[in-house]
Amino acid sequence: MRIIFINLIIACLLCSCNNQTTVEVNNLRCELIHHPVGIDHLAPRLSWELASQERSVLQKSYHILVASSLEKLNADEGDLWDSKRISSDASVFVSYQGKPLQSRTECYWKVRVTTNKGESRWSQPARWSMGLLTPEEWQAEWIGLDKTYEWEDPTADHTRMGARYFRKEFETPQHPVKATLYLCGLGLYKLHINGEVIGDQELSPTPTDYRKEVKYNTFDVTKNLQQGSNAVGVVLGNGRFFHMRKSIPYLHMGKVIPFQYPKMIFRLELEYADGSRQAITSDNNWKVTADGPIRANNEYDGEEYDARKETPGWDKPGFDDGKWLAAEQVSPPEGKLSAQLNLNIKVMDVLRPSGIKELKKGTFILDMGQNLVGWVRMKVKGEKGDQVQLRFAEFLNEDGTINQENLRGAQATDKYILKGEGEEIWEPCFTSHGFRFVEITGYPGIPATGDFEGRVVYDEMEQTGSFETSNSLVNQIYKNAYWSIRGNYRGIPTDCPQRAERMGWTGDRAIGSYGESFIFNNNNLYAKWVNDIRITQRESGSVSDIAPSYWSSYTDNMTWPGTYLTVSNMLYEQYGNKEPIVKYYDSMKKWLYYMRDKYMTPDHMMPKDEYGDWCTPPENPAFNDPQNPSLITDKTLIGTSYYFYMLRLLEKFAYILDKPEDAKEFEEQSVVVKEAYNARFLSKEAGYYSNNTVTANLLSLSFGLVPEEYKKAVFENIANRTLGEFKGHVSSGIIGCQWLMRGLTDNGRPDIAYQMLLKTGYPSFGYMIGKGATTIWEHWNGDGMAKWIDSQNHVMQLGDLVIWFYEDLAGIKNTPGSYGFKKITMKPQVIDGLDSAKGSYHSVHGKIKSSWKKMGSSFHWEITVPCNTTATVYIPASGKNKVTENGKSASSTKGVKFIKMDGVYAVFEVGSGNYNFLTNE
Repeated sequence: MRIIFINLIIACLLCSCNNQTTVEVNNLRCELIHHPVGIDHLAPRLSWELASQERSVLQKSYHILVASSLEKLNADEGDLWDSKRISSDASVFVSYQGKPLQSRTECYWKVRVTTNKGESRWSQPARWSMGLLTPEEWQAEWIGLDKTYEWEDPTADHTRMGARYFRKEFETPQHPVKATLYLCGLGLYKLHINGEVIGDQELSPTPTDYRKEVKYNTFDVTKNLQQGSNAVGVVLGNGRFFHMRKSIPYLHMGKVIPFQYPKMIFRLELEYADGSRQAITSDNNWKVTADGPIRANNEYDGEEYDARKETPGWDKPGFDDGKWLAAEQVSPPEGKLSAQLNLNIKVMDVLRPSGIKELKKGTFILDMGQNLVGWVRMKVKGEKGDQVQLRFAEFLNEDGTINQENLRGAQATDKYILKGEGEEIWEPCFTSHGFRFVEITGYPGIPATGDFEGRVVYDEMEQTGSFETSNSLVNQIYKNAYWSIRGNYRGIPTDCPQRAERMGWTGDRAIGSYGESFIFNNNNLYAKWVNDIRITQRESGSVSDIAPSYWSSYTDNMTWPGTYLTVSNMLYEQYGNKEPIVKYYDSMKKWLYYMRDKYMTPDHMMPKDEYGDWCTPPENPAFNDPQNPSLITDKTLIGTSYYFYMLRLLEKFAYILDKPEDAKEFEEQSVVVKEAYNARFLSKEAGYYSNNTVTANLLSLSFGLVPEEYKKAVFENIANRTLGEFKGHVSSGIIGCQWLMRGLTDNGRPDIAYQMLLKTGYPSFGYMIGKGATTIWEHWNGDGMAKWIDSQNHVMQLGDLVIWFYEDLAGIKNTPGSYGFKKITMKPQVIDGLDSAKGSYHSVHGKIKSSWKKMGSSFHWEITVPCNTTATVYIPASGKNKVTENGKSASSTKGVKFIKMDGVYAVFEVGSGNYNFLTNE
């Protein structure tokens, strides 16, 4: 058998096994990290995928070897862990159970499996390494420069601080056989060795609440060093560590959390062939200056770069740093120093401008053709001292000038001063912008589109999904969603990328994270963010609305902090990642009981809801909010329904953790709340909840609060009001929209969901697109009153739309009760007016594909089910005898088993493999 190792992590030498079978072991993963260097989990979890051309392949057992060297592993010696053969079908998040792991341990591993089709040979090797597990092992000092220069003003509201440049020279007696570098540079860093920038990471390390945690990165720099003289340089930018504002432009917020001047800790460990070792660490023997070319940097306001200040060779040996200062030993940040497990941000795409126009003499407007997040890379040639200014904006005024009013004070301006030495190429280091348009002034000569490129920047993560239909508007909505989602990944899921905010508002991603997981492998990002939410928890149990809590916002509402539970549930269901539930269950329980004990009324109502159905579309796009009370959903209804939903999630988590007594307690509480909820809000005669908003009825149905005998009437009120009063348009804010498309579909009306999607009048996604949107607006009326104050790149209005695209149009869904797509439900909604849909999703078990199209009265559907999974397949047909698979009767085909008829679907169970279904009506 041939074994293929797809390079999602670090590729090693081929295994030398010769036995052949029909099953391959691919995609070895350690904690789903592409490059697992320097982790600090003592029990890392290992995953792999099976691949075979045969159908119905299921794993029966696995055998894992983990060795301390590649040589031992190739000799089949698992000196760290030899699991022996374990009877199990698990291939995702299998915990390491070998010898205790120590700092710096190199771990090489491989796996072979036994399936119902035979045994594989050993996979190719994969690798991870352990980081520094205790603070004492750093044996390094935090260093910085706790002072300012005359051009810097850290006390201004728009803080103006340049970058700090650190350097250190050292000698190596021979070329090291191994060199491992550990670095935490706050707020952001760029790492140089011997004149080269190390790594392709940007805006690193990942943002955290620095009072609680700070993260370090690990690098293998063996190839970057040389025998003899070496030099290392670190440039520190401000990032979120040095606050960007003294105050917050939102009155209900607490104060900005002030941090400190930029600082770093550094350790480089060298190993030589003769067994000797050497360590280079940060201390006051390093040199530092702030008088470098980066004169100011701020994530909100931009970067100013003076190329005349460049000092070539500063990061090479032999540079004269006599005028530089000695680095200061400074106090460490309050937070615990630990390894960063989520990958860093990097340039993930490059976009060419669509046009450039001279607005007036010397002022040009660059159009990227797409609202994006990142910055511009510029080529320029001019005289020494020429200054080019780039101002960024999402939209233009009617006269063609850029409009920055919606940036809420963010200056979003980069400046570059030329050194005058031929063609110069520049891009910033420590800022980013959300923009489509760039105003260019001061450019020597006439700029052309070829002088610029857009650097699209977000967290490094695998794109796991694709989606397309026969409808061009649907495809454009998906494209706009795709650009908004990736534009708001910044080490945390941000609300927006352009204005003076860019915060991890929890309410924006409660269900959105679920849809995003079909497009990107966002497991590591959201596992990290759930921990960010956890560490906002106060001793009382209260959880912040924002994580990390750069703005102190504790409103004690149910919907925003409840994201703590909903995202943890997503990680479990979509990826099989149970760790957040295991680690944070007690914290989640503490939060819910805090809310209950402090706020629940004697009649079992939860009145705490700060934001209501946020961004409900106003009846008039000239308004910011609805004026009609019949459009506004009762906050106590929202708070109480979400309290009920959180009880049910904790009941589920308790069962997962084998805590039956807790589960029973949560269930009993939910029964009491449900009875009180219906007594308070259900109008039995009219069949609706509260004042009959779509959101009120939708939450009640989606959370299982509606008594069986009223479900039909409640849904009819949703359908009637949507089709009647709202003429098929959306009427919910971001709370209702999280359940809208699935709620309509689950209750038998996917046609209403599709009709809503095709609308081009206000409010709709088509309306946004008709107004030129290439991302998703913060408000449905983003061209009206809201245009001047709100973001044109938000994800929160997507609600459950992306979920609906994949689960209901493409028909790719994790079966309820399963996790990580171990069991798959494939049930496409075949809607009048939609002729075809196709989607693919690379789950943790492998790639799932679905491509269907109507052909007259027939239905053609090609699907792929990954190994070690099964799928329940719903094929639109009047009977099983109407379905063929690859030209033969489906019910008599190998790997296909007829189960039942379910309405308009013939239901089959299939194992792994490729299938070609056709109905003959």
